[in-house]
Amino acid sequence: MSWGNHSTINKFTLLGLSADLKIQALLFVFFLGVYLQTLMGNLLMLLVIRVDSHLLKPMYFFLSHLSFLDLCFSSVTVPKLLENLLSQRKNISIEGCLAQAFFLFDTAGTEVCLLSVMAYDHYVAICHPLLYGQIMNNQLCKGLAWGSWSIGFLDALINILLAMNLDFCEDMSIPHYSCELPSLFPLSCSNISTNFTVMLCSILLHGLGTCGLIISPYALIVSTILSISSSTGRRKAFATCSSHLNAVLLFYSSAFLRYVMPNSGSPLELIFSVQYSAITPLVNPLIYSLKNDEVKAAVRRTLRKYFQYFRQLTRGSV
Repeated sequence: MSWGNHSTINKFTLLGLSADLKIQALLFVFFLGVYLQTLMGNLLMLLVIRVDSHLLKPMYFFLSHLSFLDLCFSSVTVPKLLENLLSQRKNISIEGCLAQAFFLFDTAGTEVCLLSVMAYDHYVAICHPLLYGQIMNNQLCKGLAWGSWSIGFLDALINILLAMNLDFCEDMSIPHYSCELPSLFPLSCSNISTNFTVMLCSILLHGLGTCGLIISPYALIVSTILSISSSTGRRKAFATCSSHLNAVLLFYSSAFLRYVMPNSGSPLELIFSVQYSAITPLVNPLIYSLKNDEVKAAVRRTLRKYFQYFRQLTRGSV
């Protein structure tokens, strides 16, 4: 952004989800509950994967990264949303708005990369089970995970550096509850053609590119599952993928619909934004814990262990 041209414009106004005070109070209670459950669910998932030796597998290594990413993703928007629901002034500084847009782009870009990496992990596990340990070694897993974070960061950095050169001289009201690049472009009096082109290329590369990297392994996975003669084996193989497929469909459908819709602050646009930025981070740990027997067993073992530990501490204090 041309910092010298913004002496009179130093903030935006986030119009949020509703102007009705009663509805705002209800929304505050709802999103506070969503955020607290998101924190607890993802922190529990991180704790279980960390302490349970039965989950020392590449699949759960990537799942721990996804849980941490969902914590970050939700924390980018929901705390500011909660603050604005309680405040009369729903303002955000230009610097804060660009920072929020950066972290949204970063976490969303990293998540789609990580979901494609997890698809490859499932492909190796089902299609090449005997070579799984050899292929998905510790070095490759770390490289794929940190590569996902790096791609998301670099992509967000490029887009935000371009946005920093924009001049904002129109209405400073954003018809949304958070700062996203599509919401900022209509407020600028600069030429946004380069910004829009770069953002579109980023979305296509991240969206369609990673979507292709997910569809290709699953085509081979389906072919392998159908060739399994045992119905029990087919069900077990499908169960391995079902949680990941649910997470992919939930995130991609809502994010895609959000970005292809015109930026108007319409109810559907806001619903899709809420779904992928607040609801998906909440639901992901539930999907993986409810549909995965290993995770459910690990959660029970971890909770039992800590319950016994605290019970011993209570007895000792008495």
